[in-house]
Amino acid sequence: MVNQTLKQEIMALEAAFCAALSDPTRIFILYALSEKPLNVTELTNELSIPQPTTSRHLKVLRERGLVDTERQGTVIIYHLTDGRVIQALDLLRATMRDRYTQRANLVTSMVKENE
Repeated sequence: MVNQTLKQEIMALEAAFCAALSDPTRIFILYALSEKPLNVTELTNELSIPQPTTSRHLKVLRERGLVDTERQGTVIIYHLTDGRVIQALDLLRATMRDRYTQRANLVTSMVKENE
């Protein structure tokens, strides 16, 4: 059996990982990097967000191990560490879409009953 301290540490790591996915800008960055590795300037231009904002979000993603860097001369290129994170985001999106479709159908049914 896993001791309580180790269990708490694992749960804290999982929560920190998920927190990195809690911001829409970071999700946009992950999707952009899933297409190809990019530097900060390229990400800034592609997402139309200020460079300091891009850098701040990349720092969070890097600290959580979702992106990594590679130096090419004076330029630092960012890339995904594991493409499965995009699969996980796509799965979450599909789950949310199904949930909202289910709710919309319920509302439609209720409206029809009241007509």
